[in-house]
Amino acid sequence: MKLNYKIFGEGTPLLIMHGLLGMLDNWQGPAKMFAEHFKVYIIDLRNHGHSPHSEQHDYDSMVEDVLELMDELSINQAHILGHSMGGKVAMKLAQHCPKRVLKLVVADIGPKFYPIHHQRILAALRAVDLEALERRTDAEDYMKPHIQEAGIRYFLMKSLYHPEKNKFAWRFNLDAIESNIEKVGEAMDTMDYEGETLFIRGGASDYILDEDWPDIKLIFPNAHLVTLDGAGHWLHAEQPDAFVKEVSEFLLG
Repeated sequence: MKLNYKIFGEGTPLLIMHGLLGMLDNWQGPAKMFAEHFKVYIIDLRNHGHSPHSEQHDYDSMVEDVLELMDELSINQAHILGHSMGGKVAMKLAQHCPKRVLKLVVADIGPKFYPIHHQRILAALRAVDLEALERRTDAEDYMKPHIQEAGIRYFLMKSLYHPEKNKFAWRFNLDAIESNIEKVGEAMDTMDYEGETLFIRGGASDYILDEDWPDIKLIFPNAHLVTLDGAGHWLHAEQPDAFVKEVSEFLLG
């Protein structure tokens, strides 16, 4: 699958992969900051952003997509950074193709299994009457009963676009994501990765708990953990300067 991507800067390649229901646009701010030191590729994973849609949505397929992109761009090795779902893609790529990875960065997700916890978000998306929308912000009223957090509603509304005049659609493939949602929480614990790895988490997020760390170190023995105090799951958006600083120091060290 030919993935959509954008490039910033020059230097050692750094590939960045977004989370579930996100897109590369969410990473343009940090990417421009990373571009001071790296050639940054921000990627739309399958069924997201401007990348193609498919009925398949699983980590094996997503890893193959990214490897295909690396081959297309003649990138033999790169730093790999992934957030949430993209972090699982990054982990699996590193485990199966360690020679393609210089250093691995995993943002606010662990290798453990995560139970399905996106029901309210999927319900909110299904509640939006796309035919009735006159402007993007109209979608918020449909989502409010399901999602109380304004930041999450605004994040989701960024994926609304006009496929034609006076029509709205979602950039992501909602049908494929919903039908494969149980695969998004899949554990990445069947293979070890011994390369240098940074796990960076939000201090206000519960995706990587203190008690998870011993198990993470068994799978990623050369990993270390950084916590951004006060940040939630979208730590790169909430504290971009601190996030870029910590990741850059790790990659350049």
